[in-house]
Amino acid sequence: MTWRLIPYQSHNAFQNMAIDEAIFRETLKNRKPPTLRFFGWHPAAVSVGYFQDVPKEIHVSRCRSAGVDIVRRITGGKAVYHLDEVTYSLSAGRWERRFPNDIVRTYEIISSCLARGLAGLGVRASLAETRRKAERTPNCFSEPAGKELVVDGRKICGSAQIRSHGGFLQHGSLLMKFDPAGTASLIRSGEPADELRSRAVGVNELVETSVSTEELCEALQRGFCEELGIDFAPGELTREERALGARLIKKYESDAWTLARKKDGFPVD
Repeated sequence: MTWRLIPYQSHNAFQNMAIDEAIFRETLKNRKPPTLRFFGWHPAAVSVGYFQDVPKEIHVSRCRSAGVDIVRRITGGKAVYHLDEVTYSLSAGRWERRFPNDIVRTYEIISSCLARGLAGLGVRASLAETRRKAERTPNCFSEPAGKELVVDGRKICGSAQIRSHGGFLQHGSLLMKFDPAGTASLIRSGEPADELRSRAVGVNELVETSVSTEELCEALQRGFCEELGIDFAPGELTREERALGARLIKKYESDAWTLARKKDGFPVD
């Protein structure tokens, strides 16, 4: 089985979310094989989960003063300050039998792929146990959810997902280096930077020799191949995905999308 790989590139927050929605929609519409995409954020940004209340949970004025974009994802989960990290997105339809129609089991499978990739870099990550109901915090890196990745109890990767028509899009933020001060300043979690520092950690805080973005992406790609027995074909966005993504950027740039709290599930045609 061969999946498409979109190699690492950096885009602004609105472009990143528009690209992922376009890939997800086209995957479902045309019954395509899964697509794994690696990307970065330039400039830095805060992304919020689909159902989050931005004015209550994010320091909007601080973000804008600092030149940090705010964007709402179509995936769930909590807020992430994207700075020094590799983000992945994985879009797959129900016809990809490696993934069941179950969000927790899908998390477990993907996290196992990531953990295998990290092991190749000497980082021993494990899957967090499913816990009681999580704390009411808007910050993704305050604590791990079940089946997310931790190293010695500190969260290293946060993930979020949307499921529709049997398919899914999953986002994940894999930290290269954690910025607790920036996170505490921009996300209204109520936790001081010193406390956050004890809860999350980045790859380059755990290895003797820092790894590059390219090395991390290559390791993660190998993890998927070895864990699932698949191959990747490097590719680009299709013409249809580029056109749809260009139209979707306007939505993601708008305050009407980002600041207005969502109460109904995200529709996918």
